[in-house]
Amino acid sequence: MRPLLTLLLAALLVPGSARAAAPVKLGIINSVTGPEAPIGENLTGGYKLAEEDLKARGTPVELVWEDDTGKPQIAMGAMEKLATRDRVAAVVGPYTSASSNATAKRAEQYKVPLVIPAASKEEITKQGLKWVFRVSATTDDYAAILLDMALSVGKPRTIAIVNENTDFGVSAAKSARALSEKRGLKVVAEEAYSKGSPDYRSTLTKVKSASPDLVFMVSYVADAILLMRQSREIGLSPQAFLGAGAGFATVQFASERDVSNGVFSSTQWTDDVKWPGAKAFFDRYKKRFGKEPTYHAACAYVSLLIAAEAASQAGGDREKTRAALDQGSWNGIMGQVKFVDGNGYTNQNRHPMLAEQVQQGRQVTVYPPDLASAKPIWPFPGWR
Repeated sequence: MRPLLTLLLAALLVPGSARAAAPVKLGIINSVTGPEAPIGENLTGGYKLAEEDLKARGTPVELVWEDDTGKPQIAMGAMEKLATRDRVAAVVGPYTSASSNATAKRAEQYKVPLVIPAASKEEITKQGLKWVFRVSATTDDYAAILLDMALSVGKPRTIAIVNENTDFGVSAAKSARALSEKRGLKVVAEEAYSKGSPDYRSTLTKVKSASPDLVFMVSYVADAILLMRQSREIGLSPQAFLGAGAGFATVQFASERDVSNGVFSSTQWTDDVKWPGAKAFFDRYKKRFGKEPTYHAACAYVSLLIAAEAASQAGGDREKTRAALDQGSWNGIMGQVKFVDGNGYTNQNRHPMLAEQVQQGRQVTVYPPDLASAKPIWPFPGWR
């Protein structure tokens, strides 16, 4: 039964596998407005392309869209509405770790399959929740790829950690601290800040006084840009700036050339990685929306394809959809996706991470070497 189910579920990600199917109703929770809307826009683009492909391949879906504005309470309300009023077969989203962690508990309560595309807080899939499936890598993965890259190309001995005091920020900082210590790096400064503050210079000055070789930052878009601008103002210049995905992995950040050049970021996807259809997805997204996609768009695209295919094969039945997600395996623009248990996780995709660097205003893949399209610039080239 399992090989047949796997084959059926994987078929959607292979061009030319069209078949008729009854429409299934799915919920989408996303940050359409609010401070995370720039990244939410990327997810929306990915969902829309997935919806088009589902229709073309004979798996039409009826999507019910909900905007959580990046707030957990609104996300929980959206999940309750989708589960009880709209009676969806499954839900995809939300974006932020805070909203996803809160929504995961509601999914378990209402027994609705929840596929999380891009939230990375460790605890989300460490609660034994059977109805929650995460495509995204975790904050441990975000930190590990950056530290491994830095230690492979340089000889850093110390690290400072700067993070927003949100679910995502705290989890990523905890991961960075633990993994740094395991790799022999001394943590010389740890600074948490309130997201959306207008001035981080006092925080960054404390970091500068510790003279770290590496500065590991955890931020969404607006704060990522401001942190780098104010790092330039105070002359903070370590061997490398390491950004934990999110805001540092966006086109908006890379376009700020005077402060982004040479900054590394962890990412879950790039257009130049050799996964089936990755480059075609990049080209199609850019042509359709007039801008380059980030990994968030790819995560959203794959998550909706998987949720829709599982729900369609299950005839919209929630329990059967959950079983299909639990047993399935897929391969496409994000590489292989399979939800597994182990190391304290439940239904966690073990996604391979990448490290990218802003070079001449564009993110390029620099690590691991077998997937890199460019060599890393080391050390930090200095401020322009």
